[in-house]
Order: sequence, then structure tokens, then C-alpha cells
Amino acid sequence: MRKPIIAGNWKMNKTLPEAKAFVLAVKDAIPSKDVVDSVIGAPALLLAPMNCKRQGSELQLSAQNCFWENAGAFTGETSPAALSDMGIEYVIIGHSERREYFHETDEEINKKAKAIFANGMTPILCCGETLETYEAGKTAEWIETQITAGLKDLTAGQVSSMVIAYEPIWAIGTGKSADANIADEICGVVRKTVEKLYDNEVAESVRIQYGGSVKPENIAEYMAKENVDGALVGGASLEADSFLALLKAVK
Repeated sequence: MRKPIIAGNWKMNKTLPEAKAFVLAVKDAIPSKDVVDSVIGAPALLLAPMNCKRQGSELQLSAQNCFWENAGAFTGETSPAALSDMGIEYVIIGHSERREYFHETDEEINKKAKAIFANGMTPILCCGETLETYEAGKTAEWIETQITAGLKDLTAGQVSSMVIAYEPIWAIGTGKSADANIADEICGVVRKTVEKLYDNEVAESVRIQYGGSVKPENIAEYMAKENVDGALVGGASLEADSFLALLKAVK
């Protein structure tokens, strides 16, 4: 059985006092890591103070991005080595907003995945299609291309331990969502692609999340599906009560 993982993606939201208040509100109510991995992906400048506040809690932290080199003349970028040294467990890479607004390529995302693993953290690799691609019936082809490029030259052990998040671009922040059957189908495409690239054991080990307008009211529908191992959640992760409700629904 694959352990569920619920990861909140705060995007560019929250001030430092708000982030600290969130951690204090949830830290003692987070379920055991034996049951579910509970993760918050916060803006980089909030990670260090949040890390200090979460001591003794099962809450885990994720960066929303990093660079593929540990150090150098890369003004404005975030070092994976520094994130690891800070005790950050996960890094989100390949989010559709990064691909669209900052023109990230599959090749760059692949280099980031390697750097994250090299620094002892776990990548949450995002993939997803536009509404145009979905309506044209080309989602499976699109997803297979993104996953194949994103996993290039990663070992079977690395892929088994990572997280892949399927987020249809047309369902991010729109209030729309792929229903549970569609989510399961496309997460199944992800799993079949991993099996094609590696083997069945790796495909059955990798955890696959669904993301796109997930909230406490509908998360149970997704989590009941065979190929959905968790959720990458936007707006519903911003409030402590809502985030805890997501975790309670999974338990």
C-alpha cells in the first residue's frame, strides 16, 4: 500500500506572521507520518522561520522550486543544498505556472529533479495539460512526453521514492476539476508511463497526486481511486482548519 501524501501549495501567499500562525495552529493536530505525509509548500523566504516553529510536529515542508546547481552566480535562485541543510523534505518542480510564466522546460525540470535527489530531498514533479489538449483527446500523449523527459536518467530507486502530481491546467484555480474518474484515468496514464520506462515494481511504488480545485468536500472521492495517492492542493491549504480537514478526510 502506498502511503497517502497531501501537499499544500501556497504559491505566492502569506506574510511571515501569517505563516508562523498557520504552523502553530496545525502543528499539534497533524496525523502521524505512519498514516499520511502532511506537507506545506511555502514561498522560500518563509521556510526557515516555519521550520523553527514546527519542531516536534509531523508537518513537513516543501520548497516551491529550486535551481539545479548548489551554488554559483545565479542571482535570485534557490540552492537545493541550502534547502536540504535547512531540513526541507520536498521540492515542487515543473508546476504549470513555472512552465508558463517562467518558461521552464522539461530538460530544466529533469536537472532540478537530479539536484533534489543529490541533496537528499524528494521531488514533487508536476505534469498536466491545457483544456485545448484535453478536448483534442491528446492528454495521454502529452503526459507521457512530460513524464518521460522529467524522469530521464533517474534511477529506479529514485523514481520509486518520488512523488508525481497530475494537475490539469484547466482545473488549477478555476473552480473546475476533473472528476474522480478522469483523475484516476490520467494518474493511471502516469503510472503506466513509469512502468514502460522502468518496471511494474517501480510503477506500483511511485506516489501520484491529483491537483486541481481539491477541497475537503471532494477529496475523499479522489482518494478512493486506485491510482490517486494524494493531492496537491492550492487555495484549500491556506487556512489551518481547511488543511486539517483535508488530512482528516484522508485518515
